[in-house]
Amino acid sequence: MLDGVNVALGVSGSIAAVKTVELAHELRRQGAEVRAVMTEAAQGIIHPWALEFATENPVVTEITGSVEHVELCGYDGWADVLLLAPSTANTIGKVAGAVDDTPVTTCATTALGAGMPVVVAPAMHAPMYDHPGVLEAIETLEEWGVEFVDPRLEEGKAKIAEEEAIVLDVARAVGARPLDDEHVVITSGPTSESIDPVRVISNRASGRTGRAVAKACYVRGADVTLVHDGPEVPYADVVAVESAAEMLEGVLSVADGADGADTLVSAAAISDYTVETAPEKIRSGQDLTLDLEPTPKLIDSVREAYPDLPIVGFKVETSGNDEAMVEKARETLARAGLAFVVANDASVMGAETTRVLLVRAGSTEEHEGTKAEIGGHIADALADELA
Repeated sequence: MLDGVNVALGVSGSIAAVKTVELAHELRRQGAEVRAVMTEAAQGIIHPWALEFATENPVVTEITGSVEHVELCGYDGWADVLLLAPSTANTIGKVAGAVDDTPVTTCATTALGAGMPVVVAPAMHAPMYDHPGVLEAIETLEEWGVEFVDPRLEEGKAKIAEEEAIVLDVARAVGARPLDDEHVVITSGPTSESIDPVRVISNRASGRTGRAVAKACYVRGADVTLVHDGPEVPYADVVAVESAAEMLEGVLSVADGADGADTLVSAAAISDYTVETAPEKIRSGQDLTLDLEPTPKLIDSVREAYPDLPIVGFKVETSGNDEAMVEKARETLARAGLAFVVANDASVMGAETTRVLLVRAGSTEEHEGTKAEIGGHIADALADELA
């Protein structure tokens, strides 16, 4: 995700500075090179040696005659992006006011002047985060193009965002954004049909591919809505659903909303059948027959409501035969007027890696790799379609 990206990591004097060792490791796991810059207050919380170990680079703790701020963040500086994590209220206010009295704020002023992307991950007590001056400073920085990673508001604190959210926002800030201003709606994971208040009919889908596509679209600049039976995520607005009917209703509600939808990626493994739900738990130990009824096809229903909406479909088969899989994908492609279909074999459901075929009317592309890599290929193909 961050292959070849140089990250200057500015660390301020929040207790969240203790998390920067793991943050630096995660940035490097994603392919980045990292060099740290620390305020004096941050050095009272975490020793520079810890960040030197984590980054395998010397740490800047003062600005000397070597003009470290220019070497890192100037016009021809080493860094591709400046990440302030954690950033205190003090640092945010100083950066907005061009006050350069720490190595971190001096690097920030230099980066902003040079037009370098800057990402800020605030961390402070909630009353400080709500201070009118801090909010005004954040607004000013956002007007200058600075990206903020929203903190987690818990226990009276604005806690630093999770590493995943910070890494994604760094990738979004520094990379190409072919999906800028596009609202991408993505369905993901399994749906469940209730048999009774306890039992459900579901499938083996994990939702990893759908979430990977959502992350990849977010990194490429999209506003993402994720419709799934899962938790809140930092890279998308979530519409929580459980059944196939709820998923269809959720997609249509987003498409009908003020922001509408520019495209739909239907990656969920949606239940093909539903059943009438018993009002109370069915007692065990008895023979039982369930009458299954087909559920509406989501892509067909959305296509009927939105004839011009670009839709990407997914097709899972169990034959293990590419020709048969492509034939079925093309049937779906033609029936619903899809942009393209992502076809794969059911054997990869729940796995870390996958192999997919991107099927269009006149061509087929094969991609194999981790689900994150596949998500990137699908997002790129989607960007080409919308372009």
